[in-house]
Amino acid sequence: MKRLVGLGLLLAGVLYPFAVHFGMAHFAPWQFAVLLGGLWLARALNTPRHTGDLWMAVAALAFCVLLGLSDSPQLLRWYPVLINAFMLALFGSSLLRGMPVAERLARLREPQLPPRGVRYTRRVTQVWCLFFLVNGLIAAGLTLWAPLAWWTLYNGLLAYAAMGLLFVGEWLVRQRVRGRS
Repeated sequence: MKRLVGLGLLLAGVLYPFAVHFGMAHFAPWQFAVLLGGLWLARALNTPRHTGDLWMAVAALAFCVLLGLSDSPQLLRWYPVLINAFMLALFGSSLLRGMPVAERLARLREPQLPPRGVRYTRRVTQVWCLFFLVNGLIAAGLTLWAPLAWWTLYNGLLAYAAMGLLFVGEWLVRQRVRGRS
């Protein structure tokens, strides 16, 4: 069930801009809120109680309640900003306490990460923080001032292309860094 809910949220996130763009003619914003809220509620009920996960679910559910009560088409467009804010908070808070997100992921493959790797993964986490900040600001700007078609193009395609380029770029840099060690 947990994987199914996670997959549902992933698909909802990826397809969300297109669903908003094409679904606005057929569905009310409150209907989007019910579907999205149901997925977030299912996630909250099916995941272990980590503080970060709980706050993310509470914030997403609050967004869905606000969306449902307001029934505002404009509010629908703020969801990508919310997701970027979540990711920025997750990655940023890991830099302040505990192990940075990129280091946690690296240790899954290499549990005895050398000090150079620890420094590198910290830098990678910082780069992702910058990405989520810039991406969220672009999404907010498009929400406020751009036509729906531009918002959809950026949040449904260009933001994912930029994320993919960052993944590939980081992988290439990592290969060079590893080659020097």
